[in-house]
Amino acid sequence: MAVQHAPAPPVQFQTSPSRYRHFQFQVQGDLARLSMNVQQFEPQREGYELKLNSYDIGVDVELADCLQRLRFEHPKVRTVVVTGSLERVFCAGANIVMLRSSTHGFKVNFCRYTNETRLAIEDASDKSGLRFLAALNGTASGGGYELALACDKILLVDDRNSAVSFPEVPLLGVLPGTGGLTRLTDKRKIRRDRCDVFSTLAEGIKGKRAVEWNLVDAIAPLSRWDEAVAEMARSMAAGTKARGEQGIELESIEPEGSDQVASAYGPLERTRWRHLDLSISRSARCAELTLRLPERWETTQAQALSAQSGWWILRALRELDLCLCNLRFNEPNLALVLLRVQGNPKAWRDTDNLLAASTHWLVRETRFFAARVLKRLENTAKSFYAIADQHAAFVGTGLELALACDRIYAKDDEQCAVHFGVTPMNAGVLPMSNGISRLQTRFLGTPEQASQVLAQTEDFDTARASELGLATFAPDAIDWEDELRLAIEERTSFSPDGMTGMEQNLRFAGPETMETKIFGRLSAWQNWIFQRPNAVGERGALTTYGTPLRPSFDTQRT
Repeated sequence: MAVQHAPAPPVQFQTSPSRYRHFQFQVQGDLARLSMNVQQFEPQREGYELKLNSYDIGVDVELADCLQRLRFEHPKVRTVVVTGSLERVFCAGANIVMLRSSTHGFKVNFCRYTNETRLAIEDASDKSGLRFLAALNGTASGGGYELALACDKILLVDDRNSAVSFPEVPLLGVLPGTGGLTRLTDKRKIRRDRCDVFSTLAEGIKGKRAVEWNLVDAIAPLSRWDEAVAEMARSMAAGTKARGEQGIELESIEPEGSDQVASAYGPLERTRWRHLDLSISRSARCAELTLRLPERWETTQAQALSAQSGWWILRALRELDLCLCNLRFNEPNLALVLLRVQGNPKAWRDTDNLLAASTHWLVRETRFFAARVLKRLENTAKSFYAIADQHAAFVGTGLELALACDRIYAKDDEQCAVHFGVTPMNAGVLPMSNGISRLQTRFLGTPEQASQVLAQTEDFDTARASELGLATFAPDAIDWEDELRLAIEERTSFSPDGMTGMEQNLRFAGPETMETKIFGRLSAWQNWIFQRPNAVGERGALTTYGTPLRPSFDTQRT
């Protein structure tokens, strides 16, 4: 049985509550309710139905958008109830036919994106004090239970039928998204033997045993379900504070123009946003991503609050986040992204000082969002080279962007205005997935070098950046073009699989966290398993699921 990969239309990552098809989003005072009501006949592409509240990327895009709006548009909310709108079903998890008919790259990117969304729930709880209650009104399996695990508390209906389960191993020959297994062991700290049993029971566990094993926090009978949900949500809200009184409206992010430009790497298709330019050379399998600092910027908290979602740093981060998602899903053949930050470095200094010092909820949320966008870059399966040439401004948060890249190329030319510099944002305000700063991660073996960089009080040039260990290579004006061209040609000639494995192993040195485990396992084990015949071969479990055929496994353990 040959697996047919349906042509995938571009994934659209922008939406709004008025356009939601799969979620009902309600806010009443300090409580919000997010109900999954997945429309069976409205999948992201043709070829499958979203039965039993199963989801695809289109469903998760709405969930991610809702989380973002909760943080920026509804600062009064203290507790979010996540529940289902179908009888006896919370969520059946990722749609199996969707996965079966998707390319390998789409499967892995889908798992990565959905894990980032769940981590955003945990980040909102940890950083913003939002509390999430998973009110499982019915069975939660696979990714549906993963969504519940990301919440602070889980309440399961006790109706003698509803269960929580991870059926991926027994039914599909794959893993519960890797995040699922990690949250069982590291977050809920369930015993290994019980995790082993649970992860091989297709039917899952329900009722009192689910509570005993810590798979859920509580159960409630159907006869008083609504009352139990309300009581638990109110109790959770009592333990936290509202962040603010009045939210802001997140404006839509639309391109401001597109054209074609010539370059040394061939014709480039360029798309321009307010603060971002993306130029793509498909023949060279390379993209150039340039963040342009504004000519005028907000210097005080009052100005930033007045600008609302037009505040330049918030707008630029949203453009960058959207661009990264598009590169992952809609440009799978691109191998390398050249990242530039250009403009007046004082824009970074003024903005970073405000971001680091302010306690206002909007400024704090923008700072937290910056950390999430940087993590999104580091979790993207593309190679990234930071390019410091004319008008470069890798200062503060801009320096974090450079440090998030795999290499930093800086032009050593007195005629070329290159600015590096540090601000309070470089001292751990924007931690990596490993829980420490990018400077600490870069200089794990020589921590004194991180201190030397942080001791710089003014901007510095390429020569000083090289002395401090920030520049990977610093060619002079004569060698610059040739060295950069050769570096690009070399990188794009390597195996994409080899690059993904290498980069994900190198990007997260240092401490292990639940987050690094999730993405490390996703990039290695799930990536590998998704290509194995036992999962996706002609008689693999994922291929034969839902058909009369039984899977046939290669029995060799490796």
